[in-house]
Amino acid sequence: MRVVGDNVEPDVYTIEKARIMASEQDLDLVEISPKADPPICRIVDFQKFLYQLKKKQKDQKSKATKVVVKEIRFGPNTDDHDYNFKLNHAKKFLQDGAKVKAYVFFKGRTILFKDKGEILLYRFAQDLEDYAKVEQMPKLEGKRMIMMFSPKVAPKGGAPKKN
Repeated sequence: MRVVGDNVEPDVYTIEKARIMASEQDLDLVEISPKADPPICRIVDFQKFLYQLKKKQKDQKSKATKVVVKEIRFGPNTDDHDYNFKLNHAKKFLQDGAKVKAYVFFKGRTILFKDKGEILLYRFAQDLEDYAKVEQMPKLEGKRMIMMFSPKVAPKGGAPKKN
């Protein structure tokens, strides 16, 4: 097996020789890559090795992007002022990088106004076309008609320069 480590000459050794080298340094022999030919082992303190492995995984997890979904609720008879207020909130959410889930909630007999709800969502999509792209077209799920938006990605290098 190939043995690597801090105070070790990287080379191919027998298993017995590698174990002796590890015990002389009061360290552990850890198999790093078992599928390699020959297998690769490292002479390290095993607890320190585990700690560094956990630390590396935690760093990767913290760097992962988290998708935030903000919800905006409408009624089928939403007034223009309320609509504009919610539209401004949606624009802010999209500029902050969050996805927006807009839905029309039908309560009681308002389920008769499905077409009004659909028109409202299409109008919402049209007003947001500069800020978002439609991820999911209006879809009726139970008492809700849902439409998903994701933020448009800004072009790399910033805005184009004007001459």
